[in-house]
Amino acid sequence: MRLAFAGTPVFARVALEGLLKAGFEIPLVLTQPDRPAGRGMKLQASPVKALALERGLAVMQPQGLRLDGRFADDAAAAREALEAAGIDLMVVAAYGLILPPWALALPRWGCLNIHASLLPRWRGAAPIHRAIEAGDAETGVTIMQMDEGLDTGDMLMAASEPIRAADTTAALHDRLAALGGRLIVEALQALQALQEDAAAALPRRPQPTEGVSYARKIDKRESAIDWSQPAAVIERRVRAFDPAPGASFQLGGEAVKLWQAMPVEGQAAPGTCLEAGPSLRIACGEGALELRQLQRPGGKRLGVREFLAGQPTLAVGDRL
Repeated sequence: MRLAFAGTPVFARVALEGLLKAGFEIPLVLTQPDRPAGRGMKLQASPVKALALERGLAVMQPQGLRLDGRFADDAAAAREALEAAGIDLMVVAAYGLILPPWALALPRWGCLNIHASLLPRWRGAAPIHRAIEAGDAETGVTIMQMDEGLDTGDMLMAASEPIRAADTTAALHDRLAALGGRLIVEALQALQALQEDAAAALPRRPQPTEGVSYARKIDKRESAIDWSQPAAVIERRVRAFDPAPGASFQLGGEAVKLWQAMPVEGQAAPGTCLEAGPSLRIACGEGALELRQLQRPGGKRLGVREFLAGQPTLAVGDRL
């Protein structure tokens, strides 16, 4: 079975590693163009590109795939390369570009997407963040036959993963990436057993019409903590926004990031400091939040004792 692979971040790299380890032939990899990153803002290859080059795989980085769009030349070159590769199927994982109809129809077995949720819950760009933010007890990975909708295709396989009380997006991401890598190999191995039949396909289930929710892309403006919200809601957002964009609040004219917190009892006007040593507690719309790990701009993450040692102006009764 000859595959094309389309993906960009670490989540996709894990899947690509799994496919290569399982022995699948991948003549072509699509990934996003290099982006500026780091303090020097130098162009940096995506994790998928870095792995593909390590393994000697052909890489294309089109800026768009619409043949009638702004980057029509890129799209035409990508189509020509995919046709020349003679692929049976394309695997897609967090690619970052929408596949137009020509790309979906090109492989004889279509395109399979590795999606980090139990569809139809959390269709869209940020399913891991939104599952934690919403307080879901579990999430998972779905292998989906792609169609022209937004994560609306039929489901081939799915596996669940519990969301632990202390899970951040970073921690849950790593477990889901590993799960996705295993699941796509299982799906393709099952499909490979049918490869002599040009009409063969894995059993597919349409997504339920009930329970649909959308995981909109994370906006940096969401990072500002609203102390009028319940403490439990704020704590979930702190974990959901770790490692990016981080939850933050203004203190002494600086945007301080909050990385760890725990809901506790307490009552006062939202944003009021209830305790400022040795612990730090802030009143919320419901209950209070005990802040446990913070970071000043340009600094490192600090425990609350270390943080308070450098912040003598914060006192009980102050409002954030």
